[in-house]
Amino acid sequence: MSLDPRAFLRSLFDAAIAAAQPSRVMAAHLPPPPKGRTVVIGAGKAGGAMAEAVAALWPQGAPLSGLVVTRYHHVPPAYKHHPGRIEVVEAAHPVPDEAGAQAARRIVELTRGLTADDLVLCLISGGGSALLSMPAEGLTLADKQRINKALLHSGANITEMNCVRKHLSAIKGGRLAAMCAPARVLTLLISDVPGDDPSVIASGPTVPDASTCADALAILKRYRIDIPTVALDGLQRGTLETPKPGDPRFNGHELRLIATPQASLQAAADAAHTVGVHAHILSDEIEGESREVGKVHAAMARAVVRRNQPFAKPCVILSGGETTVTVKPGTTGGRGGRATEFLLGCAIALQAEPGVWALAGDTDGIDGVESNAGAIVTPTTLARAAALGLKAQERLDANDAWHFFEPLGDLVVTGPTFTNVNDFRALLVL
Repeated sequence: MSLDPRAFLRSLFDAAIAAAQPSRVMAAHLPPPPKGRTVVIGAGKAGGAMAEAVAALWPQGAPLSGLVVTRYHHVPPAYKHHPGRIEVVEAAHPVPDEAGAQAARRIVELTRGLTADDLVLCLISGGGSALLSMPAEGLTLADKQRINKALLHSGANITEMNCVRKHLSAIKGGRLAAMCAPARVLTLLISDVPGDDPSVIASGPTVPDASTCADALAILKRYRIDIPTVALDGLQRGTLETPKPGDPRFNGHELRLIATPQASLQAAADAAHTVGVHAHILSDEIEGESREVGKVHAAMARAVVRRNQPFAKPCVILSGGETTVTVKPGTTGGRGGRATEFLLGCAIALQAEPGVWALAGDTDGIDGVESNAGAIVTPTTLARAAALGLKAQERLDANDAWHFFEPLGDLVVTGPTFTNVNDFRALLVL
């Protein structure tokens, strides 16, 4: 088979991202204009592109206004230079800043005075937890920043992190939707979480929350994360409890998933099939330590090479989900995110297996906080690294995969993609 492995893997990544672009998926999910006003609010890494799509598709004669917050540099250039009827502001991710707190306060103000004739379109995508920051009463932004950093370094999965975030927030965990009463609320979601649970995506600001204060306390205890006394007291007493399923304030509200990790993986599989490569989707819900997930993927690829099991070669193995990176106490100076740590663990386990290439990346274009989306592993990765004096295990132990792949020229750089359907992984076996 005549195939450029690097170009092929990059084409699959591009296909997965393209399938989740709001401009491609939004039209099928917009309702007709209501009798009253339409107010657009929302948050997430895809927020700018979602706002751009709504502004372009909404009837010109129908009232439309609102505010959406997205990550810095994640507003599509055309909309940034020629903004439409929905204002888009930028804030920090993954640790919140004052810009996000200010945006949250402004969004709350937009919910005041709504009537039953009005429609609230809530545009939610991954990253909204950090971007829409309104600390619970008694907490400060500095408190939330410290807790967020601790959660990010703890190894907690996204469901656990967002359970804590919801209970320490004045806007998440369904509270934003409750503020919109009596207006109708339609939430349009781009999923970045395993299982596509709407209550987890961006900590579910418009979704009833089944998790409890006790759950949040257990997570904080499990990962040994300290919180201020006022927050501890609120969780223990239950005064920080979130609105629950069955709450009448959610009556008439609707949720629609407009883009999902599974749909993007399927788009990548379809792209592989068009060039004659069999594609196998393992799951869109894979979680766990990034390096360990890398080892498991490597073992499967080696089995395909050596025994044609569980799949026959040539093939490409696809997976998604959200892995975690646990930063060891005392580790400093490491750079990299989930994708590069996955790949470094994978490369070490592959041990230069001939015929195996791998690409992993975050579909928002940013791996952790770096400027790359991910990287590529080839059969020559370890040999080329050794020639440069790079020690793979040493870099992995330091959570420093970026400094391993960058000198090799193997980083994948897309820039912001204006969407976010979480991790993408592809292993090509020839």
